[in-house]
Amino acid sequence: MNADEYQHLAMRTLAAGLSPQERLTNAALGLNGEAGEFADTVKKHLFHGHPLDREALMKELGDVLWYVALACDTLDISLGAVMAANIEKLRRRYPEGFSSERSQQRSE
Repeated sequence: MNADEYQHLAMRTLAAGLSPQERLTNAALGLNGEAGEFADTVKKHLFHGHPLDREALMKELGDVLWYVALACDTLDISLGAVMAANIEKLRRRYPEGFSSERSQQRSE
C-alpha cells in the first residue's frame, strides 16, 4: 500500500459533517494523544519493567498515522507529498547522512 492510498482509505472512517476547523483540531489533538500513548508504552518498558510490546507500539503508530492522514486531507495535501518534502529537507540538511556536527551547525 502506498501513502496516498492509505490516506484515501483512512478517510473513509472519518465522522461526517465536521468543519475544516474541527477536522484540523481533531488531527492536532489526536496526534498528541496517540503520541502520548506510544510514549507511555515505551515508558512502561524502560521504567516499569514491562516487556517491550511491539504489537501495541505498532497499533499506536497506526493511530498516529491516521491523524497525520486526517491533517493532510484537511489541508488538501497528499501524505505522499509530505513524505517526499520531508526526505528532501533531510537530504539538504544531511547530504552525507546524519552527523552530530552538522546537526549542531544547521541554520534551518
